[in-house]
Amino acid sequence: MPSISTNVQWQQTQVSRQDREQQNGHRACILWLTGFSGAGKSTLAQALDQFLFQYSIRSFVLDGDNVRHGLCGDLGFSNNDRVENIRRVGEVAKLFLDAGVIVITAFISPFRQDRARVRNLVADEDFIEVFCSCPLDVCESRDVKGLYKKARLGAIANFTGLTSPYEEPEAPEIVVNTSEQSIDECVGVIVDYLLRGGYIRLA
Repeated sequence: MPSISTNVQWQQTQVSRQDREQQNGHRACILWLTGFSGAGKSTLAQALDQFLFQYSIRSFVLDGDNVRHGLCGDLGFSNNDRVENIRRVGEVAKLFLDAGVIVITAFISPFRQDRARVRNLVADEDFIEVFCSCPLDVCESRDVKGLYKKARLGAIANFTGLTSPYEEPEAPEIVVNTSEQSIDECVGVIVDYLLRGGYIRLA
């Protein structure tokens, strides 16, 4: 875990999160999508983002592959690197929260401790864990990126579900079954949660 930098001071913004939420007309939150590779996290995140955009709700997707092109481009897939990857993403998600945005993250994030660490960065109601439940064999049958095939051939080490563990959420706020529910149905489940929780309103 990196130490806190010295000789720095947190700068308070003149425009508060509450100001931004009031202007946006909705509350901010972190929607943390977790699940196996191939469980549909990225597809669901993009579909949800598009749905919210249609209602002028400010949202943004942080995708596991995309952050590794820059922010986390120096990290591999060892357990330690996975921990650091999620730590960095959690801090970025917190910044989006302060900006009054609904941030949707799509990361395997296999370890409960790492997801709990991000949850502990923010207030309880600000972190919404979404478990994209899908049997491993279904995820592997999809193999959208060809990663399972490579892992089976030994070309990818520490592959979640095969040679590296995945720890399912014990009490997620939302569970969507991406092997049985359509993407639209999964979006509906999440939107319903946001509506019932008072995070958003659909005009």
